[in-house]
Formats: sequence, structure tokens, C-alpha cells
Amino acid sequence: MISRAQTQHIKNVLSVATRMGAADAPDDNMLIHKSWTRCVNDYGLDPSRLRAPNIVTSDILREHQEQIEEFMLVARVGMEQLYKRVSGLDYVLLLTDAKGIAVDYIGNEARSRELKQAGLYLGAEWSEQSAGTCGVGTCLVEQTALTCHQGDHFDPTHIPLTCSAAPLFDPEGKFLAVLDMSALTSPMSKESQHLALHLTVMYAQMIEDANFLRHFDDRWILRLGTAWGLVEVSGEIMLAFDDEGVVVGANTGARQLFGRRDGLAGNEPVGRLVCELFNLSADELWRLVRANGSGDRSVVARDSNKMFYASVAVPRRRKPAPLANAAPAGGQLLEHTSYPILDRLAGDDKAMRRLLDQAKRLLNRKLNILIHGETGTGKEVIAKALHESSARAGKPFVAVNCGAIPESLIESELFGYTAGSFTGGRSKGMKGLILQSDGGTLFLDEIGDMPLHLQTRLLRVLSEKEVLPLGADKPVALDLTVIAASHRDLRNLINAGSFREDLYYRLCGTTLHLPSLRDRTDKRYLIEKVLAEEAELLNIEAGISSEAMLQMLCFGWPGNIRQLRNVLRFALAVSDGNIIMPSDLPQEFGDQFVQQGGGPAVAAEPVAVPVEGRTSEECDMEQLLTALMRNKWNVTKAADELGFCRATLYRYMKKYGIVPPNLR
Repeated sequence: MISRAQTQHIKNVLSVATRMGAADAPDDNMLIHKSWTRCVNDYGLDPSRLRAPNIVTSDILREHQEQIEEFMLVARVGMEQLYKRVSGLDYVLLLTDAKGIAVDYIGNEARSRELKQAGLYLGAEWSEQSAGTCGVGTCLVEQTALTCHQGDHFDPTHIPLTCSAAPLFDPEGKFLAVLDMSALTSPMSKESQHLALHLTVMYAQMIEDANFLRHFDDRWILRLGTAWGLVEVSGEIMLAFDDEGVVVGANTGARQLFGRRDGLAGNEPVGRLVCELFNLSADELWRLVRANGSGDRSVVARDSNKMFYASVAVPRRRKPAPLANAAPAGGQLLEHTSYPILDRLAGDDKAMRRLLDQAKRLLNRKLNILIHGETGTGKEVIAKALHESSARAGKPFVAVNCGAIPESLIESELFGYTAGSFTGGRSKGMKGLILQSDGGTLFLDEIGDMPLHLQTRLLRVLSEKEVLPLGADKPVALDLTVIAASHRDLRNLINAGSFREDLYYRLCGTTLHLPSLRDRTDKRYLIEKVLAEEAELLNIEAGISSEAMLQMLCFGWPGNIRQLRNVLRFALAVSDGNIIMPSDLPQEFGDQFVQQGGGPAVAAEPVAVPVEGRTSEECDMEQLLTALMRNKWNVTKAADELGFCRATLYRYMKKYGIVPPNLR
């Protein structure tokens, strides 16, 4: 039976909800009245219909717990510490997930029956849609800390309760959970719960920060605070950064400082250099790292001009070797980090080394990348290397050749479709390639061949970070990096009207220009590397003769690295042994070699040179041959290039049996 107090409460709720009176409410009741309005108008709840608590089954509870199991371990420690402070006041603590399900709870077991009847128990659902206005549910919607006290609740059966709740965000700033402190009874005044709210917020921040530190225990942590001497233990603002000084994580305090609050987009600090965020040079940040609690540690945030005291904590899960050496040069924060997957893509070619150094600096920066290069230069290889060297390694890498998919199929292949979207489609629909790359990297090869109408859809994906499958009503949120590639100049396509300029600038966060193989000075390295890879596939040991190597070094390679791999695969297939000889190479190699003034370059039989372990004499001979051929066998010019006099060069030619073609 509904009591007189409950009847009056129902009238108050309906009065506010029906006249949309939230705007007229005092500030402290604004959130409550907005929630009442949502409950009636959006969720269709009726305050006169009294509800029993919704306690989910043990199987459903276990599913919710498993989704945030690691976080719960961290949160439990904070909850236990908080409960020790309030256990004598008859409070109960709830930890709910982002759906409002209580996945953990600490309370007085002697009152467990009363707590369960009130819904202050494990497995209770406290979303607004289920329970109406309440501490947890309204915190979930508003994503801010609040107290829902007695008559603030929507459901009349909740009037005796008081609930103070605070949101918890994960290390990426996404809403994760709610910490709630509730009581079955309390004083009439809402002000009596100020301490409860303060403690809930304080411990929520402690739990969130502990989870942040656990997540980034292999990174450097910059702590910032306003109290000198307390920064190491209670810095309100924390940034995790890597060995290059790039921010890879920010706690809620840092996101609020830099304009992103409560999960809403803003001036995101992640992906920026620490030195860009504060009035710090790389050397000054280095001194801060080395200070270890001493010296002047004040820094100023560039965006807000606020001053903080700072401290840097070393990674806990690895030996901090990069910081043990002298301060780095060139403005870099720390000693150069090794990226073996990228480093293996080039030898000593300066252009490629510069490109790879640039690529390393782009890792984990939230930038889309455009790769330009001739067909066969390895655009997909470097895209995959970027993915595998980034924080997204282990997540999907989905490669799409926009020029290879028929235009009639490319839309469904890229964006996917729901069941029954069109005749001939799969009965259960299909997850498109874009959605398959969620969490990882989408590589769009030959992006210049994408039809114009699909460019418009792709632009929406990049700008909104969501994809709408064919036949779907609601878009699906995405988290991915996009790397596009083309052998064509997209700016020319823009001028021709076949490529969208706005899409070009979305894709082109930066451009990597891959050199052609003929322009690279590390051809020998690439030949040996690809030969070793092909030999490994065949489970053999392979080598290449000096003259065959020379012919390959002098070849023009119009098909670039793709052609190189095919040539070596062919040569190994037709070779009588495991040593590639000139006769094993395609005919055009010998023809081009002779046209360039080559021909048989040594009087003796060529020596088989394994890929590994060449002698210094073999390297010297090759260097002489390369210089002579480059200078059309002009001994004077070749000697000048090598830094010899002519007599010295003739002496070396005699030593190695090198005979000019006009004397053979």
C-alpha cells in the first residue's frame, strides 16, 4: 500500500516531469529533475508503480564480472580501505559496471537481508531505465559525481535511501564503472552526505589512478600536483609516456586539464609530445627525470598557463636502461628506441633511413598516413611494419586493394551489410572489412582507384569514427588507424575531379614517399635479405655469385622489390645448385649489363659468394667493378671516384683479374 509520503512524492515527480521544470530547479536539484523528466518521458516509467529490486541471475552476474575482472581486483583494494573508514556508519559500498549491474559489494553481513530487499546488494541493477533516478543510474547518464538523497529518488520505495556515486574511467578515458556509497537510513538533510560524497570521489580517483598505473606499468609516468613535496604520492594529474617522450595515456585529471572531460572529446593529450604540453625542452624533461625528487620541479601547462610541481616515475615492469646513459642529443627525450621490424626494411640508403626515422616518430600518434611510391616498392610491407611496431600490434591488420575489388562489390566488402539487405547476400549478413579492422589498422591500397561515391562514405568513417553497414539503422563506433597508399599522384586526381580533396586531407596526416629500387643505394642489402627469405621458405642455404650480384646491382628494376623477389624465386628454381649464377637470371639482365659496358667482368671463373660471410677482397672487387661500370670503363674517372691514382687502380684490376671489355 502506498503511504501518504509516497503519494506526495509521486505528485512531485510527475509535476516536474510533465511541466519540464528542470530548468526552474535550484542548481543542486538540476540533475535530479532532469533525471525525473528522462524517467517519465524517455523511459516511460511510472512513479506510482512500485518496483522490487531487479537482481540478475548468477550466470548473468558472472558475465558482467568477467568483462571487468582485472579492474575489479584493483577496485576491491580501494573499496576495502574505504569501508574501514565508514563501516561504523552503516554504509554499504557498491561497484557497478557501465550497465549499472553491481559486480562487487561490501556491507554489513548482519543486515544482508535488508540490503538485498533494498537492492543494495551484489547483482542488483541500478540503471535509470530499470530503477529510475538513483545515485548509480544518474551518475551513469550524467557521468559526474552526485548524491541522490531520499526524496531525490524516482521510485517511492527508495525514499529512505541515500546514495553518493562517482564515475570511474578506464585508461583511455572511456566510462568504465561507478563507485557508490549508500545507506538504508540517514538524516533528513542532504548536507549530511557531503562527507560521504567527498570520500566516494576521493577513493574513486584513487582506484582509477591505481588502474591507470597498472595499465601503464611499462611506461614512464609524469605526475603533476599543486603541493610541493606530495607530488610523488598524490599527483592529481598523471601522464604516461614512452621512450620518445610521446604521451600514450592520460588520467581523468590530465584529460580535464587539456580540455577533455568525462569521456567527451577535446584537446586530447595522447599522441602529443610531453614537451609540447608544457614549457619544457627535451633537456629540461631529462633533468626532471634525473632529479629524483630534488631541484626545481615546477612546470607550466602551455594550454592553460597553470603551474604545477612535477615528478617522473620510472617504468616498473622493465629495466629503465635508456635513462642510464648520457642525455640524448638532437632534441630527443631518450635514447633511440629499437624498432626491429622497421629497421629491417632498409640497409644504408639515406633516403630510406630518413623515411623510417620519420615513421618511428609517427607510431601511436593519432595520424592517418598516406604512402606514395611506384608499384612494387613495398607500400603494404611498410604499412604492416608500422602496424606491428605500434601499440596496435596483435590487433587486426586488414589490407584492402581498392583497385582489385569489382566496383559492384566494393561497397558491401568495405562497409558490410545486415541480413536481408539485398538479394544474393549472406543470410546472416557480413561484417565489412572496415569493421573487421576495429581496434587495429585498415590499409587501403591504391586508394586512388576508389569510386567517388564510396569516397564520400569513407570520409564519414574517418570524420565520425563510425561505420554504417548497408541496411543498418545505427552506425557502429570504430577505433582504428588508417594507412592509405597509391602509386598515383592524388593531387593530380583531385585536379581531374576523380578524387575528393577533403578525403585527401583526412588521409594525409603525413605522407611517406617510398623511393624506387633503382634509386636506392642499399640494393645489395635488399638482394641478400630477399634471397635469405626465399631460401628459408625452401629450407635451403643459398648464395649468389659475384657476377650475378653485379648484374642485379646494375639492373634498372622497373618492377621494384616485387620484381626482385620474383627474379630470385625464378633463379632459385632454375639453378643447378644453390648458388645463383648469371645464367640463372632472366635474359634481360645480361642484355642490360652488356649495354651498360659490362659483359664478363673477370677473367677467371666467378666465385660463388654466400649471402653471409663475404671476404673483404670480394667486397673490394665489387666496389672496383661498380665504379668502372658507372664510369663506362673510363679508368681516370673511376680512379677519381675511388680516390686512387690511375696506377693504383690498374694494379687492383690486375690483382682481381678485371679486364676492360674493349681488351677482351
